[in-house]
Amino acid sequence: MGKAFSIIGTILGVVILFFGLGFLVEGSDFFLYKFWAPKQENVRRQVFENTQSYVQGKVEYLIRLRYQYQSLPEGSQKSSIRMLILDEASTVDQGKLPIDLQSFIQSLKEGE
Repeated sequence: MGKAFSIIGTILGVVILFFGLGFLVEGSDFFLYKFWAPKQENVRRQVFENTQSYVQGKVEYLIRLRYQYQSLPEGSQKSSIRMLILDEASTVDQGKLPIDLQSFIQSLKEGE
């Protein structure tokens, strides 16, 4: 009888050990993912922000905002559009913008 309990206890101990090892392996994967996922996502975002489609979309949007800005009379709407243009321009590499748009954004920055 004592030998049967010893065998059952050993089997139960081995099963618990396997579950514990499995938990450690899966837990370490989770912690590795938790560490590396933000870094990988930052790289993915930087690559995306340098794609031609992203830059072209930003250029088109900034050109529309420039048109709105130039067609508005002086007032609170114009200053709001100005702040929006400066905010959007800060999210794209200035060197990738057309020269006329760069000079327009520079003139808005100097008008602060």
